[in-house]
Amino acid sequence: MSDSPPTPPQNVPSGIAEKLTDQSPDVLRDIARYADELAEHREREAQLAEQDEQDEEVEAEADDRPGDVPSKATITIKEINDHRYYYWQWREGEKIKSKYKGLVSDE
Repeated sequence: MSDSPPTPPQNVPSGIAEKLTDQSPDVLRDIARYADELAEHREREAQLAEQDEQDEEVEAEADDRPGDVPSKATITIKEINDHRYYYWQWREGEKIKSKYKGLVSDE
């Protein structure tokens, strides 16, 4: 272990790094625990926000799902004679079932 203090990472704002150098080892350990918990909390919030977006996409997709298409169906694109089409697709036992949804627009 070196006798000189560690160099803070470049992405730590200098004001924070300066404040940390004045703290006791106990306070620094408390700050480290808090920083880990805060990072986990923010990551969890980001994951929940991403999941909410995905849920909204699934709900929007389900809004135009015909009654005879199960909720586990996904949308697939098939190319037939140089045209692309959307199909609902799902598995029933050993068989894969499909139902036409519409033409893929070239947007």
